Parts: sequence; C-alpha cells; structure tokens
Amino acid sequence: MLKATLRSFLAHKGRLVLSALAVVLSVAFVSGSLIFSDTLSRTFDRLFASSAPDLTVSPKEDLKEAVPSGTTATLPAALADRVARVDGVGAARFDAEADGITVVDSRNKSVGSTTGAPTIGTDWNPTSRSPVKLTSGHAPHGADEALLDSETADRKNLRIGDPLTVIAAPGSFKVRIVGIVTFTTTNPGASLVYLDPPTAQTKLLGSASAATSISVDAADGVSNDQLKQRVAAALGTGTYEYRTAAEQAKSDIDQLGGFLDVIKYVMLGFAGIAVLVGVFLIVNTFSMLIAQRTRELGLLRALGADRRQVRRSVLTEATLLGLVASTVGLGAGIGLAVGLIALMNAFGMNIDTGEMVVGWGTPVAAYVVGVGVTFVAAYLPARRAAGVSPMAALADAEIAGIGRPLKVRGIVGGLVGAAGAAALVGCVLASRTATAASLLGLGVVLTLLATVIAGPLLVRPVIRVLGGAFPALFGPVGRMSQRNALRNPRRTGATAAALMVGLALVGGMSVASASMSKSFDDQIDKTLGADFVVQNGNFLPFPQEITDAVRRTEGAGLVVRSRFAPVAVTLPDGKRVETTAAGYDPQLDEVAHITYARGDTAAALAPGHLAMDLDFARDHDVKVGSAIPVEFQGGRRTELTVGALTDQDSADGFGTQGGIYFGLGTLERFAPGGQESALYVNAASGTSADRLRTALERTLDRYPQVQVRDLADYKDLVHDQIAVLLYLVYALLGLAIVIAVLGVVNTLALSVVERTREIGLLRAIGLARRQLRRMIRLESVVIAVFGAVLGLALGLVWGVCTQQVLALQGMNALAIPWGTLVAVVVGSAVVGVVAALLPALRASRMNVLAAIAHE
Repeated sequence: MLKATLRSFLAHKGRLVLSALAVVLSVAFVSGSLIFSDTLSRTFDRLFASSAPDLTVSPKEDLKEAVPSGTTATLPAALADRVARVDGVGAARFDAEADGITVVDSRNKSVGSTTGAPTIGTDWNPTSRSPVKLTSGHAPHGADEALLDSETADRKNLRIGDPLTVIAAPGSFKVRIVGIVTFTTTNPGASLVYLDPPTAQTKLLGSASAATSISVDAADGVSNDQLKQRVAAALGTGTYEYRTAAEQAKSDIDQLGGFLDVIKYVMLGFAGIAVLVGVFLIVNTFSMLIAQRTRELGLLRALGADRRQVRRSVLTEATLLGLVASTVGLGAGIGLAVGLIALMNAFGMNIDTGEMVVGWGTPVAAYVVGVGVTFVAAYLPARRAAGVSPMAALADAEIAGIGRPLKVRGIVGGLVGAAGAAALVGCVLASRTATAASLLGLGVVLTLLATVIAGPLLVRPVIRVLGGAFPALFGPVGRMSQRNALRNPRRTGATAAALMVGLALVGGMSVASASMSKSFDDQIDKTLGADFVVQNGNFLPFPQEITDAVRRTEGAGLVVRSRFAPVAVTLPDGKRVETTAAGYDPQLDEVAHITYARGDTAAALAPGHLAMDLDFARDHDVKVGSAIPVEFQGGRRTELTVGALTDQDSADGFGTQGGIYFGLGTLERFAPGGQESALYVNAASGTSADRLRTALERTLDRYPQVQVRDLADYKDLVHDQIAVLLYLVYALLGLAIVIAVLGVVNTLALSVVERTREIGLLRAIGLARRQLRRMIRLESVVIAVFGAVLGLALGLVWGVCTQQVLALQGMNALAIPWGTLVAVVVGSAVVGVVAALLPALRASRMNVLAAIAHE
C-alpha cells in the first residue's frame, strides 16, 4: 500500500500543484509574518536595550493620551544635580526632547518622514550609549546651530550649511545644519534634530529650567535595581516615575508594540484567508482525484485492501502534499520577510537582513498550518474513498457525489443557517454595542458555514437562472456548458465557495464603509458650520503660533479653537472612566450646530461646567446639575458641574467616549500648555470664502503640517481614513481571488481529464475546437458568477447588520455601493474567463481518437 500510495502521488503530482500553491501561500504568510515581526522585535530590543541609561527619571503620567493634546510633561532640570549627589550615582544629566515638532527647509517643505514616524528635537549630549555618532561637522553651539541625522539629510538632499526652520510648541526658530549624525543601531524611521542643551530647553520646552527626563548612570558596583531604590528614596515616589534600563526598554517596546502588532495581524489575516479558501480548493481537488480513481481504488479493494488502508493511503498523499507545500511555503515566507525588511528600509528604517530571526516556533507553525490544513481538508474525501466497493472496479462509475441525495446537507445547512440568522436578528435588535458585535461575529461565522454546507442545493436553481440565456446566445454550446455546471452540484458548490468567501468579505465591508462615509457626511453637514477648518493632516496638535497667524490673516473673522486633553471622571454609579475631553472657545455655536437634550452651549462652556453625551449620562446616572470629579494630567483634580447633555446622532468630532467637553478657560486652568487640534474659521463680513481660502493658504504656506479644509475637503479627509481599512479588504480580496482562480483552474483541468472520452466524442460528431473552448469558458464563467452572487448576497446581509451595530454608535445612515457590487460581478465573469484559458486550450488540443479510446 505504501508503494501504491507513493506511485499514485508521483503520478498525480501535476494535478496537485495548484492545490499545493494554496498551501504555499498560507504557509508563506504565516512564516513570513512571524519572521518579520520577530526580527523587528529583536532589532528594537537591541536598540532600546543598548541606548537606555541605567535609570530614567521622568514625570509621572497617570492618564494615557488616546488623542494627542500637544502637552509635554516636564520636570525641573536642576533635579539632575540633586540626583547626582545620591549615593551610588555615577553621573546624571537632564534630557530635553520634543517629538511633535515640524522642521522645514528653505523652500518651506517638511524634512520629516512621510510614513508617520515622528520628527524629534532633542539636546545633543552624547554618551557611550547614544544611538548616533557625529560623523561630519561639529557639535551645535548657540541657538542657531543644529545637527541632522544622515538618513533624513540624504532623503531631503540637505547638507552642512543649509538652513532649517523648526516649528515647536513655544514658537518657530531658524537654525543652520553644522553637523551630520549617523545611526549606529536601527533608525526607527524618525527624523532627528539635535540642539545644544540650553537651546533645546528654551526653544523646544519653553523654559530654561525644564527637562523631559533625567538619565542616570550607576556607579561601579551598584546594580540598576539598587540605583532605582536609592534615587526613588531621595526624590519620593509620588511625583516621578523611575525605570531601570530593562524597564525603559520594555516600555519603549510596548509603545512600539501596537505598530508591530498591526503588521503581524494584517499578515496573519492574509494567511487566514489563504487557509480558508485553500481548504475548499484541496477538498475539491481530492474529491475529483478520488472520483477519477474509482476503478483504481476498487481494484485495490478487490485485491484485499480494507477500508482503513485505502483511507490511510489517501491521507498519506495529503500529508506528503502538505509536507512539500509547507517546505516550499517556509522558504517563500523567508523571502517574503526579506522583501518586507527591504520595504521598511526603503521607508527609512535600517534593519539588517543578516540579523533576520527564524525562531523555532516559525517552522513549527509553518508545518502545523500546512500539513494540518491539507490533512483536515482531505479527510472527508479520504473517508469517501474508503467506501469504494470492489464492484466499482468493474463499472465506469464515479463517487464524486453525482446523484447522491443532498438531504443531509440541506438539513445541517438549514439548522446552522437558522442559528446564524437568529444571531444576526439578535444583532439587529440588540441595544448594547458589545452584545450586538458579539452576535454579529457569531452570525457571520454560522451563515458562512451554512452557505458552504448548503451551497450545492443552490446550484441548480441559481445556475439555471444565471445560465438561462446561454442556449439562446450560444446555442448547443451554451446549453452544454450550463448542464456541465449543473452536472455535479457538490463540485460546483465547492469551487464557487472559494470565490464566495472573499467576495462576501468585500461585500460586507463595502456596505459598512459606505454606510460609515454616508453617516459622517450627514453628520458633518448637520454639525459643521464653519467656513474652513485648519487642521493637521494627521490630526496632531499644532502650536499657538499658527493660531496667531490665522487670526492675523486678512479676511479672517471669527476663529474658534479646539483642544483636547486626557481626563478621568468618577461617575455617580461609582465607575471611573478614562477618556479624552475637548475644550472650545465660547463662540462654539457660531461654527458648529450641536443638538442639546438639556442645557445649551453657554451652560456647557461656563466656568466650572461641562457637557456630556445623553446616552453616556443615562448609563452612569448623570443628570444636569450633577457634580463630577474630574482628574487631569499631572494629578490635578477638580469638580465640574454638568451644564448640558448633548443628543448628537454620532461621534461628531467634538469629543470621544462620553462626549465630554467644556470651555477652554477650564481646560487651560487644569491642563495648561496644550496645543490646538483644530481652528474653525469664518470669513469676516464682506470677505468671500474663496478669497479667505487663498489668504489662509498663503499665510500657512510656511506651516506644512496644517491644511485649510472646507466642508467638502473635510469629508474627503474622513473618507480617506475609512478607505485605509477598505484597501486592506481589497488586498484580502485579491489574495482570495488568486486562490479562487487556482481552484477554478484546478476544477476545470481535472474535469477535462474526467471528461476526456466525452470530449473526444463531441469532437468526433463535429464540435469545433473554438466551440469546445467556448463551452469550457462559459462553464467557468457561470461557476464564478455563481460564487460572486452567493458571496455578495451574504456580504450584503453582513454589511446591513454591521451598519446596525454602527448605528448604536450614532452612524445611522445605510448606504449600499451598488456600483461596486455590480463591478465585482462583472469582474467575477472576467475571472472565470481567465481561469478557463489553460484548461480550454488543453481540451481543444486533445487527439480525437486517443480521447475516444481513453478509459
């Protein structure tokens, strides 16, 4: 049996190649993502571990910023002298750093990274642990000299002597490049500008006595933990945070972890799609191969092989396929990781492929995924093979499911579908977001399974409709193509399912994203009343200098500022909620239209008052007049009175969780030093909007970090943010389509082999080669369109249910992108044509007499 299995595997290796490609793709994405993320983690571990001082003293930050406020927490620079006198301290120095700055060249073009990495200004105080070294020029001295990192200089064609303008929170200042520094370790992609320490304090932090942290080196014989205990004892534990080198490195890695996790999970998402779609391909391939080997398997049974041996033989073939495909996929994954590292290097990171990490878990995961998926996918066909009767060796029959009843599939699919439908109905009726989202996930999984299980039952009615025009358009060839697709519902359903999965995902996300865009459009139309919004492209805050420049612009009338700050509120029900609150100027009503359930803007922005979202207030027993303890950054606390409750339809840009906002006077009192996140600008009387826009753009030309947007521009910005998610879904669709095409090609290729005698007879009675190719192409098209129709119908239901979940967050508009859905169906027909090219060509080249004599 082992010899027979090996010979069978080698005899059919050509037919298994396409199935192996699906496994190769899934294994490649799994192993590539693991290698890439492990390499990045190792690289940054080394960077942070090698550059962190023995101890870092920094201001305590109790609240995390979900939305940047523009504030920089500081401590007294003189603290370094106090720390230096602590027993066990070898050296102590202050650091002055700001990571929200903008640096422009002589043409007012930003020299920062375009990938989202920050531009950091810091003091030049080199040590043996510095991540950079001075490679040309000299150290900065005085307020007009600076160093620039070599990668930024090369990317922007900057040289020693070139002027730069640094736009920081305290204001803009000009410097000249006097030296270039080169990274000795990995550059995370940031742009670095070094100033002498006094300049960094005054120009970046706004105070000659301020610092952002104190770096401490341990004396000989003193451990980092001992150093931490001694310095903490000297300074106290209530005001400052103390991190050893290991703790600081872990903190830095944790901050970067979100970015690394996004890359890792996106790639694992691709792997998951490849695995899911590949299962259908492998099941179909093995089912067809077994169908074609009915006589062979029957002879094995007649010669004495029992059911277990036959099943083991088929599963051994699947395991061999999985092993070979996993090995190739692991190699492809290494290549994928190298490509991703090269891509990151092109974006400004400096990662050495020679330090690529291939941990023991990567090949284990690769082979578990590859072999496991192939084995599981082949199990049902293997069981079917074991049921071949020895009498089948004497008959020209197949066991692929023709004529076998689909009652069991119908019952199981109906039960699973009913459970899925119930979950989706529960999702629509749910009143809490968490409950609705959970039911949505359950409903999506169950309805997908139900469609896959019961898909063959839908083949005959749907394909009769989809291919109904074929006989009229293409005559007998069209009729035969339709009947070929109907011949084996199981096979057609499994082939179409591979395409259905990807298109269901795209359909659902397209409806959800279109609904989100429409909801935001409606809300922007309803809420935004300003002529223009001045805002950073990345929603980051900007300095007061820009606000002053906008106010001085000719034709600018009312300017209302918006600012954010992290807060924690203690609510009447006893819960403490950390969120982000907003502060606004008193003239908010003139640039925004806010619907209030209780109170008004004057009450909301009055000193000592705040506004809150009505639903959030109900959930936590808050009423107008309730006194709410509020905690700000730095431990500042106060008690504010609820002056108004808003009844907005959605998140409107004027708050986050809880929709909390108050007057800027309140915010400046308890969270000073923040920067504006947006300016809402109205034209002065007698000034047209077009004229004001031209003036604002001229004013802000030297501030490239901010843009002027009107209502339409603001909508486009929101659309672009939503489109990022949609582009990821389209990329997943592309992968699913590639594998689905492989599935259609595989099915048609094996079908051509299976119908060799039939094709020979058709050719013998006069069917032309062109007609034969057309028949196979039409069969492929109707299968592909069948998969698209099922997928889009399923995706449409998912999308509508997703919109109902979004409606609980205020996004009430439902939008269905009919143009996208129609384009997907048309594209599926094209996919069907492309997938049929090679099988059709092979069929048309068959020798007629040899085909008739084929057994």
